[in-house]
Amino acid sequence: MTDASSDLQKYGVPFYGAGWVPYNHIRSKLASQEKVEEDKKEEKDPTPSNNDDETTTPLNYVVLAGGGGEGRSGIPNAIVVSHVDLACNSLSDQPVVKHETGSDLPYRMAVHPHGDGILCSFQQSCRLFEWEESEGNEVHKLGVKVSEKVLTQLEDVGQQLALTFNSEGSILAVGGEDGSLRVFKWPSMEKILNEAQAHSSVKNLDFSCDGKFLVSLGSALCRVWDVTSSKVVTSLAKGNDEIFVYCRFSSINDKNTHLYIAAVTDHGGSILTYDTATWKRIRTSRVVREAISAFNVSSDGKFLAVGTVGGDLCIINAANMKVQMMVKKAHLGLVTALTFSPDSRALVSASLDSSARVTLINDQTKSGGMSWIIIILMVLLAIAVYFIKEKGIIP
Repeated sequence: MTDASSDLQKYGVPFYGAGWVPYNHIRSKLASQEKVEEDKKEEKDPTPSNNDDETTTPLNYVVLAGGGGEGRSGIPNAIVVSHVDLACNSLSDQPVVKHETGSDLPYRMAVHPHGDGILCSFQQSCRLFEWEESEGNEVHKLGVKVSEKVLTQLEDVGQQLALTFNSEGSILAVGGEDGSLRVFKWPSMEKILNEAQAHSSVKNLDFSCDGKFLVSLGSALCRVWDVTSSKVVTSLAKGNDEIFVYCRFSSINDKNTHLYIAAVTDHGGSILTYDTATWKRIRTSRVVREAISAFNVSSDGKFLAVGTVGGDLCIINAANMKVQMMVKKAHLGLVTALTFSPDSRALVSASLDSSARVTLINDQTKSGGMSWIIIILMVLLAIAVYFIKEKGIIP
């Protein structure tokens, strides 16, 4: 099924990463900082300030990162913030923020869930960018700046291909092109794990919803780590024609959690489902004909999203692994990143064609309700026909 309920904008930057901005946390942090500054001013000048005109309308933003690399292509390397209007299903036609990073390409990024900033990996090191209040716009007062905090533990470590925080934002995991896996407490950067050869190359990382486990992914092997003990719990091997590309944990209900691995096969893209109680594969589902280039899971665990090398978007119902929505040629280039809104209502996708798209998730509860009504009416009709025949009204 092709869906038209989506909006696309181009921002002139080939994107490699995307993440939803935790605006409520950021606003709270900035307000706290502003209050401290105001308290200091009031000690000198007791005249009260008036901030009652600030907007209280909920605002949604997505942050994207990418660029043209080190060459003189004229394509900038930048962190871009776009406003998402869920009511109108649209992205702002111009970026709210476009913070250029010079000749350094932000190849991967992770957004801190509680507003501590954006961690980006560059060719040799990782760098932290912080949120700031911008006075340039009356409505969108969000800005980005380079943090004064230098992450010495992530300097001169080579290209990092995977960055992720746990849901609480208290632990950071970083995986390198050289196969190294580093795990730190955040924000102290106290080292928890330093595995030099976790894989030949670390492709993807994800923490379990409760933060107990960390999954690291190589092309042929998936390892699950106990975060507390820093020990490997299990190793999951690929099938004969499978190449692992992405991994995500997801809560199914209050008690059960699944681990999903997106894999490229000779026949297209598949999602492998594992039971985290036994670490056994319980399902293999072929979902797209093309290779998977991006993958994510909604926060409520109901939807899986897949992007393909051909630019298609596919949203899958996690309960039955059936395709719920398909957007053909959502992007002209391969899809590089997918991020669900916190309420799982919308999906933002990004591509190397410099575009970002917001797609609303179809609410099928209403159509599901209509299906039950139709079934009930058919049953009632069959009962009525039966009694009419019994009465001899119709032969």
